[in-house]
Amino acid sequence: MPDIKKLRRRFFKWRYKHFTTQQFIYSLSILVGFLAGLGTVLIKNLTHFIQSILQGKMIVDYHHSLYFVFPLIGLVLVFLIQKYLIPKKIGHAIPSTLFSLSKRKGLIERYKMYASLITAPLTVGFGGSVGLQGPAISTGAAIASNIAQFFHTSARNRTLLIGCASAGAVASMFKAPIAAVIFAVEIFSLDLAFASMIPLLLASVSAVITSYFFLGSEVLFRFEIQDKFSMHDLLFYVVLGIGSAIASVYFSKMYFWITGLFDKIESSVKRLLIGGVIIGVLLFFIPPLYGEGFELINNLLAGNHLKAIGDIPFIEVVEENIWLVIMLLFGITVFKAVAMTVTFSAGGVGGIFIPTLVMGSALGNVYAKIVNNLGWDMSISESNFTLIGMTGLMAGVLHAPLTAIFLIAEITGGYELFVPLMIVSAISFSMTRYYVSNSIYTMELAKKGELLTHDKDKNVLMMMQKGKLVERDFIVIKPDYSLGEMLNKAVTKSKRNIFPVVNDENEFLGILLLDDIRSIMFDQSMYDKIHVEELMHSAPDIIFYERDNMSVIMNKFKETGAWNLPVVKNGIYHGFISKSKLLTAYRRQLIQVTP
Repeated sequence: MPDIKKLRRRFFKWRYKHFTTQQFIYSLSILVGFLAGLGTVLIKNLTHFIQSILQGKMIVDYHHSLYFVFPLIGLVLVFLIQKYLIPKKIGHAIPSTLFSLSKRKGLIERYKMYASLITAPLTVGFGGSVGLQGPAISTGAAIASNIAQFFHTSARNRTLLIGCASAGAVASMFKAPIAAVIFAVEIFSLDLAFASMIPLLLASVSAVITSYFFLGSEVLFRFEIQDKFSMHDLLFYVVLGIGSAIASVYFSKMYFWITGLFDKIESSVKRLLIGGVIIGVLLFFIPPLYGEGFELINNLLAGNHLKAIGDIPFIEVVEENIWLVIMLLFGITVFKAVAMTVTFSAGGVGGIFIPTLVMGSALGNVYAKIVNNLGWDMSISESNFTLIGMTGLMAGVLHAPLTAIFLIAEITGGYELFVPLMIVSAISFSMTRYYVSNSIYTMELAKKGELLTHDKDKNVLMMMQKGKLVERDFIVIKPDYSLGEMLNKAVTKSKRNIFPVVNDENEFLGILLLDDIRSIMFDQSMYDKIHVEELMHSAPDIIFYERDNMSVIMNKFKETGAWNLPVVKNGIYHGFISKSKLLTAYRRQLIQVTP
């Protein structure tokens, strides 16, 4: 059997001889797009296979009882897999990928290539009210990262390939290659330049072709625009934009509130049982909350609101009263966020992308039905407002207005609705951002200062590792040292001109510079008379290792003008960071992230 290492060396020699770096990245982007598309197809098919089994004769005969039980079974299976088969943290799909980009230079563990591929279909297939898009992106990103590691690409190209994988996953899921590229740029803060645009397009097209090959012309949304944009509806779109913003703020706040409540429950088993029961109760009364919810969207777009509502106990009464239909659809709008968050908090694996579409479609449809049934002698298109409601929620919840516009336009052929799509998206995004500064994807990372943005300076500072900047070759001295002791124990043995002063517990007390003793260091009569505590003084500032991020550290150097600042970690002296090493590291990192 040939030696793998020798084969790799031969391949690298051949690659350097026949491919430029740019050409090789183009080739890898096609491969990554294909694999991300294949992963998305697998996740979708596994989920639909599970649902087809559960929605057979059993669920027809014991409909509501099984709706109550299925989510709990799915969560238990996911729990057992995470405990015994994959005993590592899977994490939320896109936030964990963003963290890998910002703090781990795009290095993603191998097990994440298959972890979501197994657990997400079980979560969603058994009724967990989350989406598959996030897990598909997570799977593709992990594949891209490990391919990049295998071929020894740079950190910058590794980040680009992860962006290609995310574009591929979106393109494969929705058959929307342009929106997929925009998603990668908006969410992963990639540079919109020629160097990144071509790989993103290649990956997106590769994934779409993969999806067509395995799934044919099947699309998620079976709809074509019938009603064109009318200026008479302009005010209604503005109101929908405001309503979408309110719903987006509600969605985000509800997510953080419920997550906070479950975080207080220490036992993962208790979280699973409580969450499973809550989801079961919600599905019992509101069946459309089951799984992702694409059927709800398609039924609303087709004008079949009774089928969208599902098989509820009092369907005969609802058929005769449109206002009951409106109330039930509004209930879906309200409780989709609850069901989704509880699924996550109970241990389920999924994404928030598709739940926002479901919630937005219900909101837009409810709004149009209210307007059409108020007796104002006016009519607006329920299908168009259903579509545009999806745009409003995506723009607000995901903080991705351009993705929202192009995705809905591309998957429905609704380019004639570009104006209302832009209006609702802009209003929803701007209003939501005022009240919720970061999306669910990025909130926790932003709080910790670990979020990649389009601000290159912030990205460079965030990606720098302060642990590698700390210098430890400073000789410490004690406050009770005499001048003579200090000279013998520290000055004669040190290459530095600064000495940290610490107590017996190694707590930082201050500093002493060589300049502070230069005038008396050769006066032997002073060696026993003067002690360090009389000469020491405070440092210009202190860097607190756990608390201060790189941006704060850079500002401390700027404000103090100091060349060296002490570092305190866990309350004790840890070392120094020098301005020269900080600026050198900054320049190296800037080169790595600049195309």
